[in-house]
Amino acid sequence: MEVEIVRSRRRKRTVAARRVGDRLLVYVPAGLSAEEERAWVERLTARLLKAEARSRRETDEDLHQRAEALNRRYFDGKLSWTSISWAGNQRRRYGSCTPLLGTIRLSDRLRRVPGWVLDYVIVHELAHLVEPNHSPAFWRLVNRYRLAERARGYLMALDLEEPEDGPDG
Repeated sequence: MEVEIVRSRRRKRTVAARRVGDRLLVYVPAGLSAEEERAWVERLTARLLKAEARSRRETDEDLHQRAEALNRRYFDGKLSWTSISWAGNQRRRYGSCTPLLGTIRLSDRLRRVPGWVLDYVIVHELAHLVEPNHSPAFWRLVNRYRLAERARGYLMALDLEEPEDGPDG
């Protein structure tokens, strides 16, 4: 990654960075020494790369493979769907299932959660293919996922889920 240093006379103490395409722009105070500059560039580059690694870059095909594995494990491989895909326009819900069409959509906000939380949401949406409501029978299916309660708590803590609702509200 190319690093570009932007010195500023107005900037007195703070250092900031942002990625622009394949470049990292690092904003530093004009009086910062070369040694301090190198240290900041190393620190901010490492921080950026770590954040990008955390940010899930899974494709719709990756979601499909993940759903297939969860289907085998929790539903004996009996379920089928026509599509599972990321959705950029889901702001209140983080998952939705249309059982009649067999479509599952997951909010792209889930790209930043741990895999076990994403798996919970997928299991939740797969369960809707069997039970299209939030009945006790539906929750029995979802709760076969051993980290279901923990994942719901994680999502609640992120304020992505209302306590009385499931992933799709």
